[in-house]
Amino acid sequence: MKGPAFWGLINPEWSLCNKGRRQSPVNLEPQRLLFDPNLRILHIDKHRISGTIANTGHSVIFTADNETSSAYGTPQIPVNLTGGPLSYRYRFHEIHVHYGLHDQFGSEHSVEGYTFPAEIQIFGYNSQLYANFSDALYRAQGIVGVAILLQLGDLSNPELRMLTDQLERIRYGGDEAPVRRISVRDLLPDTEHYMTYEGSTTAPACYETVTWIVMNKPIYITKQQLHALRRLMQGGPDHPKAPLGNNFRPPQPLLHRPVRTNIDFRNKQEKGGKICATMYKDVHYKGH
Repeated sequence: MKGPAFWGLINPEWSLCNKGRRQSPVNLEPQRLLFDPNLRILHIDKHRISGTIANTGHSVIFTADNETSSAYGTPQIPVNLTGGPLSYRYRFHEIHVHYGLHDQFGSEHSVEGYTFPAEIQIFGYNSQLYANFSDALYRAQGIVGVAILLQLGDLSNPELRMLTDQLERIRYGGDEAPVRRISVRDLLPDTEHYMTYEGSTTAPACYETVTWIVMNKPIYITKQQLHALRRLMQGGPDHPKAPLGNNFRPPQPLLHRPVRTNIDFRNKQEKGGKICATMYKDVHYKGH
């Protein structure tokens, strides 16, 4: 018994994974989106921060250096996420990388059943209500997850490159390497448009405390970068076990949850041209 379908059975504390009604990820269907004129622009602080990228044996995770200890002894200024659908201020905590061993799949969120080769997820915790990420994880309105879908391209996003440049150093489970001065903000695609829904973490215990924000344009990852990800192993050098990839959870039922968007479909032009082809369909969307 292994894999996401059995999480809720393996461990009673993970029962939400099987029984929850607001699970993530989901398949996004453009014709079911609700335009919400009250949604604001998502704001992420621009300044650069340092942290650690690690191969956990399950995933590739970049974690911001703890506010109190940075390499130079001075606390680093936290990166905050505000605006969008959020009613509180959230503090950036970590980035997760999900990817496939083949180009056809790898992302957790999908669009009309179409999956991307990879997805990065930027997580923050509600720093106005909770003391830290692990405290916020199982509490109401605890977490924000910003999902960015990755498309294959010739030129990569430069901040993504700062993460993938370290992959050689985290080849095996348990390995970690420092990443200096990365801008979380600059990982975002060049769009203010997004979709948002209430969901869960996509790994056990599947807590239903995440406000998801899925950006409406992909960023680009190169074949070489995907290749470097696919060389990562779950185990150590002596027992490398299996490759780390295919670390995505399949889509979960949306049930009765609304997926809201700030894309006003009556206004078909987005700054800089057409709306992302994967999302835009020439149909009439229902507003409120």
